[in-house]
Amino acid sequence: MSEALLYSFRRCPYAMRARLALRYCGLAVRIIEVSLKAKPAEMLALSPKGTVPVLSVAGQVIDESLPIMQWALAQHDPDDWLLQGDPAVLALIAENDQVFKHHLNRYKYADRYPEHPMEHYRAEGEVFLQKLEGLLTQHEYLLAEHMSLADAALAPFVRQFAHVDREWFAATPYRRLQKWLQRFLESPLFIAVMAKP
Repeated sequence: MSEALLYSFRRCPYAMRARLALRYCGLAVRIIEVSLKAKPAEMLALSPKGTVPVLSVAGQVIDESLPIMQWALAQHDPDDWLLQGDPAVLALIAENDQVFKHHLNRYKYADRYPEHPMEHYRAEGEVFLQKLEGLLTQHEYLLAEHMSLADAALAPFVRQFAHVDREWFAATPYRRLQKWLQRFLESPLFIAVMAKP
Protein backbone atom coordinates (compact mmCIF):
# COMPACT_ATOMS: atom_id res chain seq x y z
CA MET A 1 0.00 0.00 0.00
CA SER A 2 1.29 3.47 -0.85
CA GLU A 3 2.10 5.78 2.04
CA ALA A 4 -0.94 7.10 3.86
CA LEU A 5 -0.95 10.88 4.37
CA LEU A 6 -3.10 12.79 6.81
CA TYR A 7 -3.40 16.54 6.46
CA SER A 8 -4.13 17.74 9.95
CA PHE A 9 -4.23 20.75 12.26
CA ARG A 10 -3.13 19.86 15.76
CA ARG A 11 -5.80 21.71 17.72
CA CYS A 12 -8.77 21.04 15.41
CA PRO A 13 -11.15 18.61 17.16
CA TYR A 14 -12.08 16.96 13.86
CA ALA A 15 -8.43 16.35 12.99
CA MET A 16 -7.79 15.25 16.57
CA ARG A 17 -10.36 12.50 16.43
CA ALA A 18 -9.11 11.28 13.06
CA ARG A 19 -5.58 11.03 14.51
CA LEU A 20 -6.94 9.18 17.56
CA ALA A 21 -8.56 6.49 15.43
CA LEU A 22 -5.60 6.09 13.08
CA ARG A 23 -3.20 5.74 15.99
CA TYR A 24 -5.48 3.36 17.89
CA CYS A 25 -5.67 1.12 14.82
CA GLY A 26 -1.88 1.09 14.57
CA LEU A 27 -1.85 2.39 11.01
CA ALA A 28 1.32 3.99 9.71
CA VAL A 29 0.33 7.45 8.56
CA ARG A 30 2.50 10.45 7.76
CA ILE A 31 0.90 13.49 9.35
CA ILE A 32 1.29 16.82 7.58
CA GLU A 33 0.56 19.74 9.89
CA VAL A 34 -1.32 22.39 7.94
CA SER A 35 -1.30 26.12 8.47
CA LEU A 36 -4.93 27.12 8.05
CA LYS A 37 -3.77 30.50 6.72
CA ALA A 38 -1.62 28.90 4.00
CA LYS A 39 -3.13 25.56 3.04
CA PRO A 40 -0.84 23.40 0.89
CA ALA A 41 -1.72 23.12 -2.79
CA GLU A 42 -1.37 19.31 -2.58
CA MET A 43 -4.12 19.18 0.05
CA LEU A 44 -6.41 21.50 -1.93
CA ALA A 45 -5.86 19.36 -5.03
CA LEU A 46 -7.10 16.34 -3.06
CA SER A 47 -9.95 18.16 -1.31
CA PRO A 48 -10.88 21.58 -2.74
CA LYS A 49 -13.09 22.45 0.26
CA GLY A 50 -9.88 23.06 2.19
CA THR A 51 -10.82 21.71 5.61
CA VAL A 52 -8.87 19.26 7.75
CA PRO A 53 -8.59 16.34 8.21
CA VAL A 54 -7.88 14.91 4.77
CA LEU A 55 -6.64 11.33 4.46
CA SER A 56 -5.00 10.16 1.24
CA VAL A 57 -4.41 6.42 1.12
CA ALA A 58 -4.07 3.93 -1.75
CA GLY A 59 -5.54 6.33 -4.30
CA GLN A 60 -8.51 7.10 -2.06
CA VAL A 61 -9.24 10.50 -0.49
CA ILE A 62 -11.37 10.77 2.65
CA ASP A 63 -11.97 14.34 3.77
CA GLU A 64 -14.33 14.02 6.74
CA SER A 65 -13.24 12.98 10.22
CA LEU A 66 -15.92 10.36 10.95
CA PRO A 67 -15.43 8.47 7.66
CA ILE A 68 -11.66 8.53 8.34
CA MET A 69 -12.31 6.99 11.76
CA GLN A 70 -14.63 4.39 10.25
CA TRP A 71 -12.10 3.55 7.53
CA ALA A 72 -9.38 3.09 10.16
CA LEU A 73 -11.58 0.83 12.30
CA ALA A 74 -12.46 -1.25 9.25
CA GLN A 75 -8.72 -2.02 8.96
CA HIS A 76 -8.21 -2.93 12.61
CA ASP A 77 -10.39 -2.56 15.72
CA PRO A 78 -8.62 -4.54 18.46
CA ASP A 79 -10.74 -3.33 21.39
CA ASP A 80 -14.14 -3.20 19.64
CA TRP A 81 -14.53 0.56 19.40
CA LEU A 82 -17.46 -0.09 17.06
CA LEU A 83 -19.30 -1.97 19.85
CA GLN A 84 -20.40 -4.68 17.41
CA GLY A 85 -22.08 -2.04 15.23
CA ASP A 86 -24.34 -0.69 18.02
CA PRO A 87 -26.40 2.11 16.38
CA ALA A 88 -26.15 4.17 19.59
CA VAL A 89 -22.52 4.96 18.67
CA LEU A 90 -23.34 6.82 15.45
CA ALA A 91 -26.49 8.37 16.95
CA LEU A 92 -24.49 9.95 19.78
CA ILE A 93 -21.82 11.20 17.37
CA ALA A 94 -24.52 12.71 15.13
CA GLU A 95 -26.00 14.58 18.11
CA ASN A 96 -22.53 15.88 18.97
CA ASP A 97 -21.75 16.97 15.42
CA GLN A 98 -25.12 18.45 14.51
CA VAL A 99 -26.39 19.92 17.80
CA PHE A 100 -23.64 20.24 20.43
CA LYS A 101 -21.05 21.61 17.97
CA HIS A 102 -23.49 24.39 17.00
CA HIS A 103 -23.80 25.53 20.64
CA LEU A 104 -20.09 25.05 21.29
CA ASN A 105 -19.19 27.43 18.44
CA ARG A 106 -21.50 30.11 19.79
CA TYR A 107 -20.29 29.64 23.36
CA LYS A 108 -16.63 29.72 22.35
CA TYR A 109 -17.04 32.70 20.01
CA ALA A 110 -19.91 34.46 21.79
CA ASP A 111 -18.67 37.89 20.65
CA ARG A 112 -19.48 36.86 17.06
CA TYR A 113 -23.06 36.01 18.07
CA PRO A 114 -24.25 39.08 20.02
CA GLU A 115 -27.93 38.04 19.85
CA HIS A 116 -27.46 36.26 23.20
CA PRO A 117 -24.99 36.43 26.09
CA MET A 118 -22.32 33.74 26.38
CA GLU A 119 -24.19 32.10 29.28
CA HIS A 120 -27.16 31.45 26.99
CA TYR A 121 -25.01 29.47 24.55
CA ARG A 122 -23.33 27.64 27.42
CA ALA A 123 -26.71 26.61 28.82
CA GLU A 124 -27.74 25.32 25.39
CA GLY A 125 -24.59 23.19 25.24
CA GLU A 126 -25.08 22.00 28.79
CA VAL A 127 -28.12 19.99 27.73
CA PHE A 128 -25.73 17.63 25.95
CA LEU A 129 -23.29 17.59 28.90
CA GLN A 130 -26.19 16.50 31.11
CA LYS A 131 -26.99 13.69 28.71
CA LEU A 132 -23.36 12.51 28.76
CA GLU A 133 -23.30 12.67 32.57
CA GLY A 134 -26.39 10.44 32.56
CA LEU A 135 -24.77 7.93 30.22
CA LEU A 136 -21.74 7.77 32.50
CA THR A 137 -23.94 6.64 35.40
CA GLN A 138 -24.49 3.40 33.45
CA HIS A 139 -20.95 2.65 32.20
CA GLU A 140 -17.35 3.59 32.81
CA TYR A 141 -17.31 5.17 29.33
CA LEU A 142 -20.16 6.71 27.32
CA LEU A 143 -21.63 3.50 25.91
CA ALA A 144 -19.58 0.65 27.36
CA GLU A 145 -17.10 -0.36 30.04
CA HIS A 146 -14.26 0.51 27.65
CA MET A 147 -13.51 3.34 25.27
CA SER A 148 -15.44 3.29 22.00
CA LEU A 149 -15.67 5.30 18.80
CA ALA A 150 -18.20 7.55 20.56
CA ASP A 151 -15.70 8.51 23.31
CA ALA A 152 -12.94 9.24 20.80
CA ALA A 153 -15.27 11.23 18.53
CA LEU A 154 -16.81 13.34 21.32
CA ALA A 155 -13.94 13.95 23.73
CA PRO A 156 -12.14 16.62 21.62
CA PHE A 157 -15.36 18.67 21.54
CA VAL A 158 -16.16 18.25 25.23
CA ARG A 159 -12.53 19.26 25.91
CA GLN A 160 -13.03 22.43 23.88
CA PHE A 161 -16.27 23.25 25.72
CA ALA A 162 -14.63 22.66 29.12
CA HIS A 163 -11.65 24.86 28.20
CA VAL A 164 -13.72 27.95 27.36
CA ASP A 165 -14.08 28.54 31.11
CA ARG A 166 -12.18 25.90 33.06
CA GLU A 167 -13.19 27.25 36.45
CA TRP A 168 -16.85 27.08 35.51
CA PHE A 169 -16.49 23.50 34.22
CA ALA A 170 -14.61 22.42 37.36
CA ALA A 171 -17.44 23.81 39.50
CA THR A 172 -20.25 22.02 37.63
CA PRO A 173 -21.98 18.97 39.11
CA TYR A 174 -20.87 16.83 36.16
CA ARG A 175 -18.45 14.79 38.25
CA ARG A 176 -18.51 11.70 36.05
CA LEU A 177 -18.00 13.75 32.91
CA GLN A 178 -15.09 15.62 34.50
CA LYS A 179 -13.47 12.31 35.44
CA TRP A 180 -14.13 10.87 31.98
CA LEU A 181 -12.56 13.92 30.30
CA GLN A 182 -9.54 13.90 32.63
CA ARG A 183 -8.94 10.21 31.96
CA PHE A 184 -9.06 10.94 28.23
CA LEU A 185 -6.65 13.89 28.52
CA GLU A 186 -4.20 11.74 30.50
CA SER A 187 -4.47 8.71 28.22
CA PRO A 188 -1.33 7.64 26.33
CA LEU A 189 -3.39 7.70 23.12
CA PHE A 190 -4.38 11.38 23.47
CA ILE A 191 -0.93 12.43 24.64
CA ALA A 192 0.62 10.69 21.62
CA VAL A 193 -1.66 12.33 19.04
CA MET A 194 -1.13 15.77 20.60
CA ALA A 195 2.67 15.57 20.62
CA LYS A 196 4.12 18.39 18.54
CA PRO A 197 5.77 17.10 15.35
